[in-house]
Amino acid sequence: MRAENINPSILTWARETAGLSVEEAAVRLGLSATEASSAEEKLLALEEGERKPTRNQLLKIASVYRRPLTAFYMAAPPVIGNRGEDFRTIAGQVSAKETALLDALLRDIRARQDMARSILEDDDDTTPLPFVGRTSIRENVALVADTIRQALGIAAARDMRRFNGPEALFNDLRERVEKIGVFVLLVGNLGSHQTNVSESIFRGFAIADEIAPFIIINDQDAKAARSFTLIHELVHIFVGSTGVSGSPSAVEPETPAARVERFCNDVAGEFLLPTGELPAIGQITEGAEREVIRMVAESWNVSEPMVAYRFQRTGRITEAKYRELVALYAARWRQVRERAREQNREAEGGPNYYVVRKHRLGRALLGLVGRTLRDEALTHTKAAKMLGVKPSSVEPLLRTSERVGPFAPVER
Repeated sequence: MRAENINPSILTWARETAGLSVEEAAVRLGLSATEASSAEEKLLALEEGERKPTRNQLLKIASVYRRPLTAFYMAAPPVIGNRGEDFRTIAGQVSAKETALLDALLRDIRARQDMARSILEDDDDTTPLPFVGRTSIRENVALVADTIRQALGIAAARDMRRFNGPEALFNDLRERVEKIGVFVLLVGNLGSHQTNVSESIFRGFAIADEIAPFIIINDQDAKAARSFTLIHELVHIFVGSTGVSGSPSAVEPETPAARVERFCNDVAGEFLLPTGELPAIGQITEGAEREVIRMVAESWNVSEPMVAYRFQRTGRITEAKYRELVALYAARWRQVRERAREQNREAEGGPNYYVVRKHRLGRALLGLVGRTLRDEALTHTKAAKMLGVKPSSVEPLLRTSERVGPFAPVER
């Protein structure tokens, strides 16, 4: 039986927005070559309307392209999903595949956020979060950083130096951010390493919603960089600006989006490494920049690129030196990440799937799903979509989380 009502252009649109070439898609779909035609020619015949897909083929296409089956019955391809503002400044050309992967990832996050918002809207105790959109980029950077510290219950910036490393600081900040009602997820792919989206393509994504604000941190990035990305995206929520962000740029902003991004970078930098703590570090001697930056980064539990950004913004290093250092740090991180991947391939076993997934999803989202599921107001199928797992994995995942303690409601 063939699906006769399919618009062939939908097949092409779905493949391209999944970031797949004709050759890649033909392999993923399991199309086989014959004497009459290659696998690629078979797929092109479907896309050009020369043949109609069978029902089983359409189900496979929907799965591989990560689209609901109903999407293939649309009269025409829809417009590209809304990312919000694009705050990134990216050097070099981004490939069509990378763009498609990012769009697919953000589309998935928006669907999950929509479900979270719907659940919260049905709760009579839910009230709009007062801090979303309360801030303007015209405000003083140091005052906004202090306002966010107060919202998170941090008495003084120096308190963040007590943690044993960047990961411990991030975990504490994430818990505080989730406690005020923001969902924080670590997401860097569509569920497999083949769909990894590099930190050079995006560092973070914020949905500034007053009911269910979301922060996405690209877990392909270094752990030391996550605190900066977290606070940066939180500033976006305080400003009320939804969008995707990249690495900090030293280029003077010329557009409204670039000015918002500069403000968020500066507030995040001031939050994690206040200007008042820098007077002892004057203009740094040529050649000593890396060592000074390393010592400050270790002392404040932050990344070296973030310290370099603060030094550039406060006049301690030049813009040229900042660009040079950022390139060096990026190359070093790629080497570290590749070595880690090789070690993981050689190692037997690995970390527990549910423990890793729990960390990526965060206590806030797991808590919301767990409470709603226990109240029988959510099906396991919808719970799986919100968590990005198979329905059979929902209960084991929730049990892993519940061992840490009972799910607590978000404070509002």
